[in-house]
Amino acid sequence: MPIQMSDDLRTGALVYHRGSAATGARPGKIEIQATKPLGNQRDLALAYSPGVAAACDAIAEDPDQAAELTARQNLVAVLSNGTAVLGLGDIGPLAGKPVMEGKAVLFKKFAGIDVFDIEVAEKDAARLIEVVCALEPTFGGINLEDIKAPECFEVEEACKKRMGIPVFHDDQHGTAIIVAAAIVNGLELAGKSLGSVKIVTSGAGAAALACLNLLVTLGAKRENIWVTDIDGVAYKGRETLMDRWKAVYAQETDKRTLGEVIDGADVFLGLSAGGVLKPEMVKRMAEKPMILALANPTPEIMPDVAREASPGAMICTGRSDFPNQVNNVLCFPYIFRGALDVAATEINEEMKAAAVRAIAALAREPSSDVVAKAYGGETRLFGPESLIPSPFDPRLILRIAPAVARAAMESGVARRPIADFRAYEDQLNRFVFRSGFVMKPVFGAAKAAPKRVIYADGEDERSLRAAEVALEEGIATPILIGRPHVIEVRAKRWGLTIKPGDVEVINPEDDRRYRDYVALYLELAGRRGVTPELARTVVRTNATAIAALAVVRGDADAMITGLEGRFHDHLEIIDQVIGRSDAAPDYSTLSLLITGRGVYFLTDTYVTPEPDAVSVAESAIHGARSVERFGITPKVALLSHSSFGSHDTPSARKMRDALRIIQEKAPQLEVDGEMMGDVALLPSLRERLLPSSTLTGEANLLVFPNLDAANIAAQLIKALADALPVGPILVGAKRPAHILTPSVTARGVVNMTAMAVVEAQVGSAD
Repeated sequence: MPIQMSDDLRTGALVYHRGSAATGARPGKIEIQATKPLGNQRDLALAYSPGVAAACDAIAEDPDQAAELTARQNLVAVLSNGTAVLGLGDIGPLAGKPVMEGKAVLFKKFAGIDVFDIEVAEKDAARLIEVVCALEPTFGGINLEDIKAPECFEVEEACKKRMGIPVFHDDQHGTAIIVAAAIVNGLELAGKSLGSVKIVTSGAGAAALACLNLLVTLGAKRENIWVTDIDGVAYKGRETLMDRWKAVYAQETDKRTLGEVIDGADVFLGLSAGGVLKPEMVKRMAEKPMILALANPTPEIMPDVAREASPGAMICTGRSDFPNQVNNVLCFPYIFRGALDVAATEINEEMKAAAVRAIAALAREPSSDVVAKAYGGETRLFGPESLIPSPFDPRLILRIAPAVARAAMESGVARRPIADFRAYEDQLNRFVFRSGFVMKPVFGAAKAAPKRVIYADGEDERSLRAAEVALEEGIATPILIGRPHVIEVRAKRWGLTIKPGDVEVINPEDDRRYRDYVALYLELAGRRGVTPELARTVVRTNATAIAALAVVRGDADAMITGLEGRFHDHLEIIDQVIGRSDAAPDYSTLSLLITGRGVYFLTDTYVTPEPDAVSVAESAIHGARSVERFGITPKVALLSHSSFGSHDTPSARKMRDALRIIQEKAPQLEVDGEMMGDVALLPSLRERLLPSSTLTGEANLLVFPNLDAANIAAQLIKALADALPVGPILVGAKRPAHILTPSVTARGVVNMTAMAVVEAQVGSAD
């Protein structure tokens, strides 16, 4: 049965996956790229014949050299036979391929691990085992995926025994690790011990049994565990729907239903079907029960219903719209990262237990300044609604991967132990901000407290698509400026479900607030050459003015414009209506470019053609504040054609003066200059030129001497590095207001919507 979703989401997903001859987009979600140059005859001789023979000889003599000479040690197989795909069931390996490609993307994005997805047309467990084992020379690890029970148990068990690399069935163990971390923390809050609590399950598939096995490893008692499934209680002597893995938990009892065994339960673990746990059952559970209702999309019991039945209940679901989401992405990329980095021969119980402890401990940590800023200043406190970390927490890889690596070393399964863990953790930390997930914390913060965002170009397809995404993801309450009948017709034309009744629409041709908006515009701009007649015309025809007036009146919290027209025309209106912040001497823009190499912020890319030293300094200081909202510590480089006094030109002197101003006004900022672009990005080169430089590592906030340099650099990076642009982010207005560019995509509008919401949450766009 197809998974329920909106028509727009289904259509959008198909467009997302499909290739396009017009844009050059390839079908699917992944591709293979070379990591070494192949630009001349010598490169060809090194990469293939005859040079490749040297690498082959070295590996034949010492197989461990494969980790140094090939991609194997960072390569994982995501392998499935398609017999238990998501909520779709046995749809076959080919239909399951999009899911495996998706898993490959998560491995790469969250942990930098390369993946080949392998779909195998084989349901016989014995033959599937032979296929998996034959792949060992290719991979550093195997992630089994979407294989139905009980075959998944047989395949994993046999392959682990025969293979010298990690074999991990994520549907089982990924879920188990997150569940165990939540239970450990929930029991701590309830003042209970794992060894004494009663655990009742609904569902006895691969994930449920893996959860129970891991909980037993951590200290739960088998005699306190009651398993139920579609056929009722697993009891000794039962013959239907039983196997040797489930039989381990069979009880000597005459009770036959979930309702009969739920009395006094401290933990309910649901991995079954929606609605099976009734409120009256919850009332008969122990005080402060833990309820893990993980069926999707409808949990075994809805959180509000469970809490009404037992006000002290601590509740987890598999859904992102409730607290305590049990999401496998919290652990599987990082477990493999740690295992691969020590060349582990397996992922054993000690490594899984280490991951549980790391995840549970991270949830109990106070938010760091960086993480708090990433969530709009919110400090996430450990408690009943924060038992496990957010999937967006950048510290996950920094806690889990080292813990797993250490456990592998201590349990004797690491073939390449890590000698310097501080250096290893530094390496992981650098990866965090090169992962391309810089927008995730911003979206997380926006969802926590959505604001009203008004789109000046409300009839544009990109605005309509962005508004629909904003509603679906809960990041903002969109307001559209446009004619309702035009919005409705265009939304239907583009296959969108959004319509004027779903969102507020300000109709320039007929809105009850027209006179109020005209009066306000005259009040704000009347002494800047705006006559009453002009004010009436502007408020009828200029959508940017309408949006700005809505923000000033409090009808909206933030605005987005610029999909049509000239940047400076929009800025003039924003300056007239919203005005500049008292803390900012001038406006500037910050452009974010997300590349495969890393994340870079560039200022000022759109506003001031020839800024003086004071403007450059202020642009850098305000830009740094925006960078911090992404959970990133700004490292500021003042760029020039000169490095540390190598030239004495006006532009070089300007950047030196800007440095002095920044050091006086914001001494806490990590900043240096003037310097050339390569010096900013290559710490080794900077160390040779000026060992005493106050900038460490790679710069991420690049400040240019003038508009030409900044804009040209931004456009070149975007084109040459195939970078994802975010912005421009307007800095200096009293209220959140952003002017995008006509080339922006719908995705770009969504990104800026989230950014505008976060700015509105803190009350100012700085």
